Amino acid sequence: MSHTLQVVGFQAGKEYFGVAITAVQEIVRVPEVTRVPEAAWCVEGVINLRGRIVPVIDLKKRLRLGEASKTRQSRILVTNIEKQLVGLLVDAASEVLRIPAEAIEPPPEMLSGVGLEYIRGVGKVGDRLIILLELSRILSPEEIRRSHMVPETVGSPS
Repeated sequence: MSHTLQVVGFQAGKEYFGVAITAVQEIVRVPEVTRVPEAAWCVEGVINLRGRIVPVIDLKKRLRLGEASKTRQSRILVTNIEKQLVGLLVDAASEVLRIPAEAIEPPPEMLSGVGLEYIRGVGKVGDRLIILLELSRILSPEEIRRSHMVPETVGSPS
């Protein structure tokens, strides 16, 4: 029996990406994002998600694909990276995909440059190519710490 990888498919720019479904806790519409002074260059800010402060990373900016254009289709993928909640701002979240192991190939060796270290592989779904990301490599532990410069929970007023 063949192994199948389940991924959440999403769009950043014209490219389609996927991350393991087990890494995504939820997908939310983009609420107001509060900027944080001196945050990492790709940190958009923080959001209050049911009393938890969650840093939001502009994934397009992080992958050097430009900046996310916030539209009605924009979403934040709330993920768990290195035991920290991190929101990934994407242009659109499309679907849950099942990709058979035999339809996943490692990134071509000829590719080089910034961003290749984040790529787990390339999945073929019909006539589409889905770039599979390794979330644990998207941010360094130092960047994760810098993006969490505020407390994780918002206290209730006394």
